[in-house]
Amino acid sequence: MWALFTAFLLLVSSAVFAQVGISSDNSAASNSAMLDVKSTSKGVLFPRMTQGEIEAIVNPANGLVVFCTTSNKFFTYLLTLNKWKEIAYGSSIINPGGGWFCGDPVAISHITSGGVAPVDKTVTYGTVTDIPGEPAKCWIEGNLGADHQANAVDDATEASAGWYWQFNRKQGYKHDGITRTPNTTWITSINENFDWQSANDPCSLELGATWRIPTGSEWTNVDAAGSWTNPGSAWNSALKMHAAGYLFDSGGSLDGRGTNGIYWSLNQSSATKSWGLYFFSSSCFISEYNKSYGFTLRCIR
Repeated sequence: MWALFTAFLLLVSSAVFAQVGISSDNSAASNSAMLDVKSTSKGVLFPRMTQGEIEAIVNPANGLVVFCTTSNKFFTYLLTLNKWKEIAYGSSIINPGGGWFCGDPVAISHITSGGVAPVDKTVTYGTVTDIPGEPAKCWIEGNLGADHQANAVDDATEASAGWYWQFNRKQGYKHDGITRTPNTTWITSINENFDWQSANDPCSLELGATWRIPTGSEWTNVDAAGSWTNPGSAWNSALKMHAAGYLFDSGGSLDGRGTNGIYWSLNQSSATKSWGLYFFSSSCFISEYNKSYGFTLRCIR
């Protein structure tokens, strides 16, 4: 009853003074405002309509604002243009509850003392979700260890390629085209009956426990759903897969950067071979490779 009485007083106030104040603490409206809404726990909802309902508004007022549920965007009507114009969003975001959401960047300080990163550096990884085949998963937009996402499918720069790993080994390798870092003795044969173990997963060790290497099934799903049939189609996906090359199983030398892309999964096919995503020329498919190859990683959560 008291709430109704208060609302009545507000209406009377608006009729007499042409001013309305709505406040959770009963504070007075600002003298300069026709409508003053104050709260520390609630917001304001604009009218929410489909595009068809917005188009059906008769003689909309200049500056009228609505939220379009068809496109999830705000629009305002401009009389001089006789059009509804989208109100553009800025780049800043605030997550509900202050948590992290896919689409937010991930800033990581890679350090060699952990036995994973081959060099010390800080990288900010972009993240993306809603990938066909695995729409509920979150992926980093570039390769693990890359300074940034590649600029083209045939980007042959070390900064875009990121680092390389042998199967089920946590130590990553950087290759600048001449020198491999660390330039330790290369493991030329791996024979063990394991999938990639979580304790050795560079994605988890470098990005956090919720991240990991994709499974063979996840690579198969995005390859099929995205119709990846060659490097171009893999690059044209939201993941921007590119030809980062690989390190030979026989000695760790670099090959194929700018022409071949091979990405490990966390699943083995036998004690000596494991599954990976491969694309080159007019091909893109999941195949098995010797575990002693050094391939790039794309992390998922």
